[in-house]
Amino acid sequence: MKIKKLIVLLLSAVMVFAFTACGGSGSDEEAASEDGGVLMMATTTSTEDTGLLDYLQPIFKEDTGIDLQWTAVGTGEALKMGEDGQVDIVLVHAKASEEEFVANGWGVERFPVMYNDFVIVGPDGKLVDTADVAAVFGAINDQQLPFVSRGDDSGTDKKEKKIWESLGIDPSSNPNYIESGQGMGATLTMANEMGAFCLTDRGTWLKQSKDSETEYVIDIVCEGDPQLLNQYGVIAVNPEKYPEVNNEAANIFIEWITSEEIQSLIGEYGVEEYGQALFTPNAGTDN
Repeated sequence: MKIKKLIVLLLSAVMVFAFTACGGSGSDEEAASEDGGVLMMATTTSTEDTGLLDYLQPIFKEDTGIDLQWTAVGTGEALKMGEDGQVDIVLVHAKASEEEFVANGWGVERFPVMYNDFVIVGPDGKLVDTADVAAVFGAINDQQLPFVSRGDDSGTDKKEKKIWESLGIDPSSNPNYIESGQGMGATLTMANEMGAFCLTDRGTWLKQSKDSETEYVIDIVCEGDPQLLNQYGVIAVNPEKYPEVNNEAANIFIEWITSEEIQSLIGEYGVEEYGQALFTPNAGTDN
């Protein structure tokens, strides 16, 4: 019986090898073996600081056999890594820059994945809580209140600079305006230590303020303004520009992360720990 079982196993292995060698049909996911290679991603710090990618990575590995690895930087730098062919895919949050990335031929197609929102945090009692971001930024400038900016060309930094510009304000005219040049988590830590205001994505704020061993003296002072919507998109780097990129794995990831099952997991992430989801899935729609 043991010999018969061994023969069956060997024949099965030969059939699988023959089918593969002949280029058997099937989905990209079926083509991915238990060792499906590596997918290199450039992404924004918020997807790392919130723990979302650490949560999704092992699920993606189990589902596809592909090892997702990433570099978390500001959106501007992440897109530059895509332009330079250093990664296979980008997951970022600055729609205008993403569309430009595709229009210039660096990316194949942009797919919306999820969104959350930006909030302004700062010390209690300095300003009245409001949903009017223009009022808060105006008051910070008028009163020359301390403000810590990321200053790193990230999606958050782009959003902040766009708000200042829409108000006709040069934030550098405020002597208490500081650029950290760091990621969202480090910038929040600096703002908290200084008792300063800061623009942050809600997901990073929720995780950082709850999980940090340091007591937070700043809190949300502005939320709910339509300008503060924070949409994330995923784009495969164009293989016509860089034939060496792992375009097959990139396409598998895009199909995977926009699938109903994974979108549902994204919508559940953070609810148990923080009382609300850190991201709202919206594949197939856009903001």
